[in-house]
Amino acid sequence: MSILTEMLNKTLQGVVNVGTRRAAKKEPPVLYEGTFDRLKKAPSACYTAGFGNAPVLPDDIDTAMYYIAGYRENNPAKGVIDPQYVSALWLDDGSRRGGVLFLAIDAVGLLNKDVKEMKRRLAAFRTQTGCRNINVMCTHDHAGIDTMGLWGPLPRTGRDPKFMDLLFACAEKAAFAAYEDRREGQLYYGQIEVPDLQEDIRLPEVYSKMLTRLRFAPADGTREIWFLNFAAHCESLQGCNSLVSADYPCYLREHIREQTGAETVFAVGAVGGMISMRVEDEDLLRKEHRLLENTRSIGVKLAKYAISIQNETRLTPQIDLIRREFYVPVENRLLTVAGMVGIINVDRWTAPDGRAAVLSEMTYLEIGGLPVLLLPGEFFPELVYGGALPAEGSATGKGPEINPPTLVEIAGDDRLLVFGLANDELGYILPPNDFFLNPDIPYLDKGIDRLGRRHYEETNSAGPETAAVMAQAFQKIMEEVRKR
Repeated sequence: MSILTEMLNKTLQGVVNVGTRRAAKKEPPVLYEGTFDRLKKAPSACYTAGFGNAPVLPDDIDTAMYYIAGYRENNPAKGVIDPQYVSALWLDDGSRRGGVLFLAIDAVGLLNKDVKEMKRRLAAFRTQTGCRNINVMCTHDHAGIDTMGLWGPLPRTGRDPKFMDLLFACAEKAAFAAYEDRREGQLYYGQIEVPDLQEDIRLPEVYSKMLTRLRFAPADGTREIWFLNFAAHCESLQGCNSLVSADYPCYLREHIREQTGAETVFAVGAVGGMISMRVEDEDLLRKEHRLLENTRSIGVKLAKYAISIQNETRLTPQIDLIRREFYVPVENRLLTVAGMVGIINVDRWTAPDGRAAVLSEMTYLEIGGLPVLLLPGEFFPELVYGGALPAEGSATGKGPEINPPTLVEIAGDDRLLVFGLANDELGYILPPNDFFLNPDIPYLDKGIDRLGRRHYEETNSAGPETAAVMAQAFQKIMEEVRKR
């Protein structure tokens, strides 16, 4: 350890200790635990749905300083390839309980405090429309403007208040547009395996290859609305990029619109650990400045898979749901300091056990009987589907038995459809048996385990208990669901 690193380590620890004591004096909020409002019978013969969107592009993008989120700090935006968007889906089952609003944002992520602010600014929308539930998802776009603060000229934040105001206003505009667009029709669910587009750059190689589609077909024959889910980081333009873009989802949506007339809301699944789009001849493409060409190609290829889905099932018009809040203990002192000095916009609380924590949430829905879980953060797929490393291959030398039950096991349904980065960007959520920190400077630099593997993702996690806390929250949700 260098003298500079040791000094930084001691300085950060002192700040964290002060911050923890201050946080302990803060009265924690009462957690919202929700109830599952299941109906005994589908209330209507059809769904009502609508689509809206709004570009999120500052009018001073050429003169003001905005920072690209992802890969490296202090990377000012030098222009625009294509704008980021807020896409909105209004979905109502006709039960008179109110519609559900899904917002998908081309952004690296939003912390729960900003999600709550966005929902607060949608208060008039809720009142006017009778909306009963709002969910905010991010595509984890690494070519978008920083919405979290971590990619500015540290130690200053990269999160610009003017841009956030614009984002909130665009979310409201997209939401009202979706409500005004609502039409009656049927909702269909289909999926297709995509065998050739993803890669997993951290062991074990576990991820969902399924591209799923909720397709709303209006009874009047007007344009359809597609709600797609696929597990891959939106980072195909890579770290050498300094131009604003929505990355491959832009070209996916564009191709679907051109070929079918349908509008698309795109969201990602369990992408932690690290699921990205495969880039063939990566070094050559970077050298020849052809990453944008490749990104367009990836988006079109994924769109073609979406268009080819045929194995659809019509979903009964019924949406039952429950939202639940929970505390996540924060052991990561670097993120703690970032919150304390205002780099990231987060509230720190004291959990019932006395530790510093952040508040997060998850939402579980059954859409026509299809189980859907909206998870915060970048969840490792092996925590959803199984396949965690065995003892001989894990960083800790321990097997999967120390990990929490998988989410599919908790749900008791392997159809469970997972949306990631929903309502909070908690960072990476890792399996405890492969959670490894640098023993000298934990969280400040990646660790190298006994097998020579690098452990970068832990530096962007709240701590080793997050997976268990979230599994327990989902277990509580399912206990409530099974009562109804």
